[in-house]
Amino acid sequence: MQPMYQAILPFPQIDPVLLHLGPLSIRWYALAYIAGLLLAWWGILRALRQPNLWANTTFHGKPPANEEQIGDLVVWCTFGVILGGRLGWDLIYGTVLCSVSPYADFCRGLPYAFVTNPIKLFAAWEGGMSFHGGLFGVVVAVWLFSRRRKLKMLPLADLACAFAPIGLFFGRLANFINGELWGRASTAPWAMIFPRGGPIPRHPSQLYEAALEGIVLFIIMQVALRVFHAQKRPGLLAGIFFFFYGCFRFVSEFYREPDAPFLGPVSMGMALSIPVWLTAAALIAVACRKKT
Repeated sequence: MQPMYQAILPFPQIDPVLLHLGPLSIRWYALAYIAGLLLAWWGILRALRQPNLWANTTFHGKPPANEEQIGDLVVWCTFGVILGGRLGWDLIYGTVLCSVSPYADFCRGLPYAFVTNPIKLFAAWEGGMSFHGGLFGVVVAVWLFSRRRKLKMLPLADLACAFAPIGLFFGRLANFINGELWGRASTAPWAMIFPRGGPIPRHPSQLYEAALEGIVLFIIMQVALRVFHAQKRPGLLAGIFFFFYGCFRFVSEFYREPDAPFLGPVSMGMALSIPVWLTAAALIAVACRKKT
């Protein structure tokens, strides 16, 4: 007997392209990246201007960077997000996942197609950006920037992580508007039929992730920063971010339709939570080591 499905909430038919300007298209997804970066930048600048956040022996009463340096760091992180996000997708999904599940719809001959048509390595317009790749790109950008400007890396990483959930929130909203990365089949009253997700109502998992990885994680990071002053131990805020992001992503994978089979019941998103947790453990261990 087939289960009875009833989608109570209709999927809002929002055009992924906000505005057409001749051959140029302004997409919601691009605006999500811009909004996330600008608002995170604004949030960091506000934090820098609050002396009580830096009034301790760790910072000697001065924030870890000035406003001009943070502006430059945002530029570096922008390139890190874009390059890391795309190259991360090439490696994680286009190469590893397509090698395990070569018949997935998004593979289209990958990873061999990267060899025959190398332009696909950079063809983000065909779809394909990885958060984990973007995260790694930002880590590299912060590391290179701190070395070039002779600044301490961990305090800068803490600042970036304290406001990174803003970008996650807007990114997941853009996924929802695009009708991509939909959830598993569901009989919940808020289930939706996504245009490209078949006739079955599904969890709006993009909104779950926007709530958990965006709103809830942002609250956690701000409480850690402003109430518990976790920034006094450089690396601790970053460790908290990595830990909770890994947890929220792992939980969300139970409601999100996997891109393709990976390791039995373990999706690629679940598997990627493991290195995220290991990174969190390393950062927290460094932050909490006894000062000499």
